Amino acid sequence: MIRYLSATFKKSYILAEMETRKLLHDPTELISRAVQPILWLGIFGEALSKVRAIPTGGLTYLQFITPGILTQSVVFVAIFYGLYIIMDRDTGILQKLLVTPTPRLALVWGKMISAGLRGLSQALIVFIFALILGIPLVITVWSVAGVIVIVMLGAGFFTGLSMIIASIVKTRERFMGIGQVITLPLFFASNAIYPVSIMPGWLQVVATVNPLSYMVDGLRTLMLPGVAGGGVGFDILVLAVVTLLISMLSAWFYPKVVM
Repeated sequence: MIRYLSATFKKSYILAEMETRKLLHDPTELISRAVQPILWLGIFGEALSKVRAIPTGGLTYLQFITPGILTQSVVFVAIFYGLYIIMDRDTGILQKLLVTPTPRLALVWGKMISAGLRGLSQALIVFIFALILGIPLVITVWSVAGVIVIVMLGAGFFTGLSMIIASIVKTRERFMGIGQVITLPLFFASNAIYPVSIMPGWLQVVATVNPLSYMVDGLRTLMLPGVAGGGVGFDILVLAVVTLLISMLSAWFYPKVVM
């Protein structure tokens, strides 16, 4: 068992490094991904901050929405990661990987780690732009470390979800459609851009079981001054458990992507 886990971790690292090199060779993706959070913060956040109709618990609306936009950016990167699996299948790369003795869990974890690293690049963009807008943030060793952990776990969960979708739908067009159908409801059924307290009862239930809500809650506690920090450990625990579970489910679905 120990030997299996050691091999799994080692091969996950190798696969994550391989995926990350693709990003370094084509950094234009980082630039294009930066547009979305900048637009949300610079236009949507600035506009609604003038309305003052949403209760934010003593925070400005720009402060309140910043962790939500960071979460949205990470989720949008991760949820479409399954598209790379379909592309690898179409080019024959996936078939070559699946005939190697590499554990299926290592293939999944490698993708998850790579998505998490891309998510961290989004976090850096959001942090920089928030500071440009004059949004006060908490930047300490512990807060940054917590943000890294939550971003990696959140990106891992939604990457695993996207890999399951890619294993089922098989085509790029269907995957893109289903990806959008899943991400937008999850985003709006969370505490990313408004508090759970103003939602109708049924939507509050959805928000409670939505992993995206735990990402936002943890990031909001870590990033913003004056927010009570008692729930960060619970948020991380929930994300760790659901990410581990979905990684196992993704590993079970993974071979089926070539069928």
